[in-house]
Amino acid sequence: MQYLGALLTVKDMEKSKKFYHDVLGLNIAQDFGANVTLEGGIFLQTLDTWKSFIRTDNVLLPHNAGELYFEEENLSGFCSRLMAYDIQYVHPLMEHRWGQRVIRFYDPDGHIIEVGEKMDAVVRRFVRQGLSAEETAERMDVPLEYVQNCLKEK
Repeated sequence: MQYLGALLTVKDMEKSKKFYHDVLGLNIAQDFGANVTLEGGIFLQTLDTWKSFIRTDNVLLPHNAGELYFEEENLSGFCSRLMAYDIQYVHPLMEHRWGQRVIRFYDPDGHIIEVGEKMDAVVRRFVRQGLSAEETAERMDVPLEYVQNCLKEK
């Protein structure tokens, strides 16, 4: 068995394709009309065909039961770019207790999108701010070896 990705139900395929391309930079890998495969393992399925597949009209959009998670090296730049779009935010840019900055917003159908700062970027940010590797590991609640490996990569 092989996991391929997440399937999202969408009301307006063209609007969703444009959103995922323009906002998140995802290109279309395959387009079969009612079913579209985006790079990165995201599948879009029209609401009407999805209802027929699962044999029910009981499909709830929007919902807050899950999210698609992305990481971005330049989160500040991404957040600046978001201002060019009509985005409904779950919350503005925030920082989790472990130091990772994230922003959450909705796609056109109410699916939550989270874009977080890459974890190795969090490590480097803390070190640039003057924390030692040991202090960074403690601040982030991660093993020291993880911090050291992140610092070796760049």
